[in-house]
Amino acid sequence: MAAQPCRVEVVEKGTGFPVPLVELRTVHQLRFVTDNAGVIALDAPELMGRETWFFLYGNGYEVPKDGFGYRGVRFIPMPGGRQRIEVSRTILAQRLGRLTGGGLFAESQKCGERLDWRESGEFGCDTVQTAVLRNRLYWFWGDTSLPHYPLGIFHATGATTPIPDWDSLSPPLALPFRYLPVRNDGATKPTALARFEGDGPTWIFGTVTLKDGEGNDHLCASYIKIKPPLTPYRCGQCEWDEEAGRFRELNTVWKHTEESPKPPTFTDGHPVLWRDDGGTEWLLFGDPFPHLKCPATWEDWQDRTRWQLLNPQRTVVARDGGRQVRVHRGSIAWSGYRRRWVTIFCEEHGEGSYLGEIWYAEAETPLGPWKDAVKVVSHDNYTFYNPLIHTEGWNPDSPYLYFEGTYTTTFANKAHPTPRYEYTQILYRLPLAPLGMKNEK
Repeated sequence: MAAQPCRVEVVEKGTGFPVPLVELRTVHQLRFVTDNAGVIALDAPELMGRETWFFLYGNGYEVPKDGFGYRGVRFIPMPGGRQRIEVSRTILAQRLGRLTGGGLFAESQKCGERLDWRESGEFGCDTVQTAVLRNRLYWFWGDTSLPHYPLGIFHATGATTPIPDWDSLSPPLALPFRYLPVRNDGATKPTALARFEGDGPTWIFGTVTLKDGEGNDHLCASYIKIKPPLTPYRCGQCEWDEEAGRFRELNTVWKHTEESPKPPTFTDGHPVLWRDDGGTEWLLFGDPFPHLKCPATWEDWQDRTRWQLLNPQRTVVARDGGRQVRVHRGSIAWSGYRRRWVTIFCEEHGEGSYLGEIWYAEAETPLGPWKDAVKVVSHDNYTFYNPLIHTEGWNPDSPYLYFEGTYTTTFANKAHPTPRYEYTQILYRLPLAPLGMKNEK
């Protein structure tokens, strides 16, 4: 009869929150990674009853170094035993957990816990877009890996959830995704939602719900068609068809030609609403900083003569040291707590990883200037790109920001993929009060 695993729980010192994505590694290179409940089911028979050293790698969570400079813990695993490890958070943002992928609670389930958790059927996905329609939050992702094949869906997948009350979320993270489309029997599975004409993937951007002149809601988006290796050849706009459970094309904005080899600036990125000093409500598109604005209506969104191009910042000065931080991608939001516009963005050519360092900055208006950048998340030679601030159902007066991004080895330097976490979305919570900036209310 197989011996029971030793249950290891990793928690944040001071809060007791479970910490996902903490790796324990033995001297003979066995790797164990905490699940969303901060649990590892330690089941290696050669370790049972034997004092064992585990190196600890936490991507922003750590234990003190020993006399040789090693960070780790030592204990004796026992079948059916329990161990608790406290780690200190060294980054400003708290890691709440993984949103997508398989086995969110796999380690806990090996210990006989959370056996009612239902698997989604997707093992990894790229870059999230969200929008609210009829009191449901719609989530759309890019290329998606399935159990039977890597990147099994190239034409967008999606799901819905109730609109979260973000400040009431407490670890372990477990959002109830209903994948689209929902079948008659109520079961769901990841399915392509934007299989538009032409070879190559279909990527969805700029999802937003807008009203037309008669007051009807439209969940609209922009799309790009891609051919290998990563070359756009067509882009346009599309709309969510509730009855069909998929996107339908509305218009083509650009096609690749010798005269026009690159796509123009258009309604991609992440949209936000902004009312200017004159009372006009604008829809701003940026990734992170606005590169286009148009009046915030369904009709104006489609009318290219109503688009106004903007010139976003490419760098932001760091508050600590004054260096110029090169902006990759991200999103912005209005914070009533800070009484400013805030941004979360990924740094290009970061120190710890090429696209794995996440920064926070502020501005008086969404058009900038953005300044006083502060690093809030760091990943050791691992990519965490395309972060999105969640504003759906979020209270702007909240002292926290909630953002997610894609965790992947892509663009990292020969990184070892993290089991179950590779190519998935991870959610962070950023406390605004400790940022060391005067809160001028």
